Amino acid sequence: MSVNEADPKPDVREGIVHSSIPEGELARLSDDVISALKTVYDPEIPADIFELGLIYKIDIEDDRMVKIMMTLTAPGCPVAGEMPGWVENAVASVEGVSGVEVAMTFDPPWTPDRMSEEAQVAVGWY
Repeated sequence: MSVNEADPKPDVREGIVHSSIPEGELARLSDDVISALKTVYDPEIPADIFELGLIYKIDIEDDRMVKIMMTLTAPGCPVAGEMPGWVENAVASVEGVSGVEVAMTFDPPWTPDRMSEEAQVAVGWY
């Protein structure tokens, strides 16, 4: 499963090409990983990191290893050192996940355009 970086509000299932994981299980894993990501909040913004658009890519490999590419709202974010651990712990708690790798990127830089409507309402921008 992949999140498309070019689309500010991507359909997270769009990037699935083929997998040895049965379709039903892959859908459940995808939903559960996203639910886990929605439990992680940016401490300075009242919205979760998924709705904020901080998650650029999620790959669920055939061995059920989850690889996440994410960013922060700003490179100088005070929780830059802690946030990847929060994400790893949240996703590692999903049943069936064999492991989690979280990588940070600032390319492309995060912009408010990546926020979902839900996040825009939460921060009062909608």
